[in-house]
Amino acid sequence: MQHKEFNLLIEKLLAAIEELVPAYLANHEDRTLANGGAAVCILDETGTVYGKMFGTNKIIQRERYRFAWTKASQVWITGYKTNEYEKLVFANKIDHHSFGINMPDMIGWEGGQPITLKDGTKLSVGFSGFRGTSDLEIVIKAFEKAGINLK
Repeated sequence: MQHKEFNLLIEKLLAAIEELVPAYLANHEDRTLANGGAAVCILDETGTVYGKMFGTNKIIQRERYRFAWTKASQVWITGYKTNEYEKLVFANKIDHHSFGINMPDMIGWEGGQPITLKDGTKLSVGFSGFRGTSDLEIVIKAFEKAGINLK
């Protein structure tokens, strides 16, 4: 995918997420967790970072983006969803040393996931601000809403 085409895809995805955020804020549990902020971080295969923060509280938005970046970068390094990676490490099914992420640095929460586009492009996406299941769901729904086909 060409650079300009890829940037348009990212813009469409971020706009779709922004359109979906109010529906998640309508849920009391998600709204309480968000506490004025949510964020998404996307890393492409080269490590280029894309992202956006949502909400009304810049300090909370900053914190949510830090979590989103940690989730996305862990996925970028390991290739595993966050929380699934930690389960594999603690079950001794994979060696965390081979990935270079020390145990105290693992995020553990859901919300980071590998995404493969139909053309084979791989993205590592982290979302933070809502319940972990909502963090994962909003990203998938945004791809659908933006008309971006996944593998």
